[in-house]
Amino acid sequence: MDEIDRKRVAALSEAQQEQFRNRTGASAATYQRALKVMPNGVPSSFQTNDPWPVYLERGQGSRVWDVDGNEYVDFHNGFGVMCIGHANPDVGAAVKARIDEGTHFAAPTEGSIAVATELQRRFGLPQWRFTNSGTESTMDAVHLARGATGRDVILKIEGSYHGHHDTVMVSVYPPLEALGARDDPVSVPYGGGIPTAFTELTRAVPFNDAEALASVFEKIGEQVAGLIMEPAMMNINIIPPRPGYLDRVRELTTQYGVKLIFDEVKTGCTISSGGATARFGVVPDMITLAKASCGGYPGGSIGMSDELAAIVADGTVSQYGTFNGNPLVMAAAEAALTTVLTDDVYERFEATNRSLLDGCRQIIDAHGLPAHTEGLGAKGCVVFSAERLYEYRDYLTKVDAELSRLAWLYHMNHGIFMTPGTEEEWTLSIAHSDEDRQRYLDAFEAFAADVTRS
Repeated sequence: MDEIDRKRVAALSEAQQEQFRNRTGASAATYQRALKVMPNGVPSSFQTNDPWPVYLERGQGSRVWDVDGNEYVDFHNGFGVMCIGHANPDVGAAVKARIDEGTHFAAPTEGSIAVATELQRRFGLPQWRFTNSGTESTMDAVHLARGATGRDVILKIEGSYHGHHDTVMVSVYPPLEALGARDDPVSVPYGGGIPTAFTELTRAVPFNDAEALASVFEKIGEQVAGLIMEPAMMNINIIPPRPGYLDRVRELTTQYGVKLIFDEVKTGCTISSGGATARFGVVPDMITLAKASCGGYPGGSIGMSDELAAIVADGTVSQYGTFNGNPLVMAAAEAALTTVLTDDVYERFEATNRSLLDGCRQIIDAHGLPAHTEGLGAKGCVVFSAERLYEYRDYLTKVDAELSRLAWLYHMNHGIFMTPGTEEEWTLSIAHSDEDRQRYLDAFEAFAADVTRS
């Protein structure tokens, strides 16, 4: 494999950035208006981009259109929410019918029973409660772990994002020099506004390293209430669990009386019908969901064992939310889960994703790119590292950020909508066609050919 010419990368980046500016003039003007009313001109800090974000106007099936009128094939899909495709007619019909019958009561409806029954079938946990986001789901799971054990310390995985509540805003994207020893990592707050007391009560451990986890448990296991983790990391590209790793995590958490929480906000309803729990065959004490499970509407849920459900039922732990189980969201979720994302859909996701991954791999090999592919279900990515990643420390030291950014620019300029950054992956939808897949590969081929041309 030849060395990448960094001067060429810089020149290509400048040219692609100029092309990006030229084709997104209306987004630039929209950005200037937005700056007057929102920090960085966006509703969420995840949406920031240099020189400006692309403002979208509408979506249909696998396509989205920005305010400049540019059409893109959407491989971002709202961080994986829209695997049902944009403006899905089945979900739309269910929501429109519900609107005519009232959209909010702050009282239970039959829709919540139907959705909870389907989640029970898919994921195997017997009891479910609803929330309004992934953040609320993980927050409730942490409360439950602490309430059930009478302990205060929470463990999480280095480099994982579990929402924006104080307990989990720790060691999300810390710099390498701040991490500390593998078996005794330092807790690093994610930005300002996180009280020191919360940071001290949240400890991070590396992913895919059961021995490091065992070492931490040996030191503080009796203080730990819960371990919250993505069973496959989805926030720093895609990092699957090593064979046997999740089984060992389950053994260790059981041994120390620690509640195991699988954050399936990204993996649930995208990598199999029953998410990572079904795919890898390891059952946690709690599962947190949001995103794809609610058909594009702002909702989430938490699945739990009978033991944990009992302490919610008797009031030991409070689980509240005025909009929990909102009938509009439940209508969308029921349609998405029972009509659209049926079990056979996941076979299609797997086949389409495998074809896309294979195509990317052929391009990587043909051009000698320092990269590899990863994928599960509807999720996939090209990782700009010649070596596989197994944890966050690998991501920090092995991934080529310059190539990642340049590839994003090529894709956007070739009509493939993705999120900027080193860490993101694609999510397929049921609407993606062979033509869409080929369009992605054509954009990647153009990037690979240009960046490796001598």
